[in-house]
Amino acid sequence: MRTLKSISCVAAAVVMLFGAIAVQAAPVKIRLAFVVPVANWGPMLAKKKDLAKHWGKSYVLEAVRFLGTPPMITAMANNELEIANFAYSTFGLAIQNAGLSDLRVIADEFQDGVPGYFSNRYIVRKDGGINKIEDLKGKVLATNAIGSGIDVAMKAGLKKHGLIDKRDYTVIEAPFPTMAALLKDKKADLVSAVMPFALNPFFRDHGKVLFDQTEGLGRSQFVFWVMRKPFIDKNRAAIVDLMEDVIRIERWYLDPKNHAEAAKIASGFLKVPPERFGWLFTKKDNYRDPNGMPDLEALQRNVDTTVDLGIIKTGFDVKKYSDLSIVQEAVKRLK
Repeated sequence: MRTLKSISCVAAAVVMLFGAIAVQAAPVKIRLAFVVPVANWGPMLAKKKDLAKHWGKSYVLEAVRFLGTPPMITAMANNELEIANFAYSTFGLAIQNAGLSDLRVIADEFQDGVPGYFSNRYIVRKDGGINKIEDLKGKVLATNAIGSGIDVAMKAGLKKHGLIDKRDYTVIEAPFPTMAALLKDKKADLVSAVMPFALNPFFRDHGKVLFDQTEGLGRSQFVFWVMRKPFIDKNRAAIVDLMEDVIRIERWYLDPKNHAEAAKIASGFLKVPPERFGWLFTKKDNYRDPNGMPDLEALQRNVDTTVDLGIIKTGFDVKKYSDLSIVQEAVKRLK
């Protein structure tokens, strides 16, 4: 009887041990937000997960689409998202208005206004009689989402020319794919255009760029990845694995020799011929750091602009809300 009891105890211990190992080995689920396919990394990463060494082992990644960056704040607050694809404009709102003081910037998504690269555009009709920013007084302006990065950049540019939101113009919201139609149907006098929608043939034939994002912001850390500190602390090893895979995949996309295949992947998302993606991941596109490193100095200036516009009440030191050690460790692995 004693022997049987001993065997039973050993068996139970073995079951518990292997059960604990199985639980411990379960990959961490990480949901990554994105707004625009191709322009944002989210859906592009999955198409090259054959390059990833840790995907499905220490973590699994799921891309989740949002209309703009502001709705991501609620998702982060409710723990419905692990990585928010925040714009500089959303960051301060999340910290000060939503009370998410545990947010940490972990990586670059893309930057705007880098010399020699594309900058987001604000487009009017050629026949609309609008030739300078001051001509927008009393007009209707279209943005993707109030409080988004492109919305704040637009308002910052107009403020430099004496035009104030609500007092001097009206802003409406619309998805990026519908911007050309709004301008064509004269439902908006100015529309916002990001890649790849900035290349819409209607803009080329009937529109003109009134100004770009550098008018209001100069160089900007336009979009970047943000996580909450408790999740980082609990799953740091898996997150470093994720960043190692992400940087490896991003570098593949940024390599000119892979451009043809990258264009085919983009074509699948946007349902347009691959030959129309000659701009993708070139200097005609937004700048993406090959090491995934965000420009915190630019981000600080951008946050300060949101204070100047009254979007958030007070400024803050963005470095206190950043953890670049994750991406730095990942890059070391790839050397």
